[in-house]
Amino acid sequence: MKKSVTDDWVHENCQRRIIVMWKGKKKAVTFSYDDGVTQDRRLVEMMNTYGVKGTFNLNSGMQSYANVWEHPKGLLIHRMNIEGLKELYQGHEIAAHCLTHADLPKYDEETIRNEILEDKKNLEERFGQPVVGMAYPFGTYNDAVVDIARACGIRYSRTVERTGNFGLPEEPLTLNPTCHHNDADVMDLIDRFLASDSEEPQLFYLWGHSYEFDVDQNWDRMEEILKKLSGHDEIFYGTNREVLFGE
Repeated sequence: MKKSVTDDWVHENCQRRIIVMWKGKKKAVTFSYDDGVTQDRRLVEMMNTYGVKGTFNLNSGMQSYANVWEHPKGLLIHRMNIEGLKELYQGHEIAAHCLTHADLPKYDEETIRNEILEDKKNLEERFGQPVVGMAYPFGTYNDAVVDIARACGIRYSRTVERTGNFGLPEEPLTLNPTCHHNDADVMDLIDRFLASDSEEPQLFYLWGHSYEFDVDQNWDRMEEILKKLSGHDEIFYGTNREVLFGE
């Protein structure tokens, strides 16, 4: 279908709004990490050192050091106690990851609503900031889950389906990241992103779990990623909410 003059006008004005949100810059970088595990402490310290921002997706019904599981490679993974997390994540965004990390499409509407809404409420009370974002547990969702999330006041939600590009999401409630930090081509993607001179706004969106750096013994990989992506005057560094909504 041929685009109308109105379509072009909307597109151009959307671009202008995004560039204003990004303080006049055409590129932005954001990060998204799940589960509120102990390795977040090291990751947050690294991110703060390099001057980047991220969003941390928490399960308020399970946020305790006593909540532990064993990774298939043998590492015991602990969530952190809720006390002290407000200070730890200061300067970053807190988003929902559902009350008990439920695989949402497997449940009825009432359970889905409770998983999302109670997690959102708990996190808002604990952190004193509005919770408008989410990451789908296990990356699973369907139309019913998306509709319920929207009705609960969730404005965006991250999937685990990589795009391999830097385009902005058409539907924030099915927000696909650029890539995972362990993807084989992550460094090539960063180089492409940095070299891009597109007139369209460009977003590099990286996701993962911080415990994976201990499992794979590759914290140096994240160090290299941060070194490459940080410190560029032409890039806006923000949380998920900041890059999507300017808030």
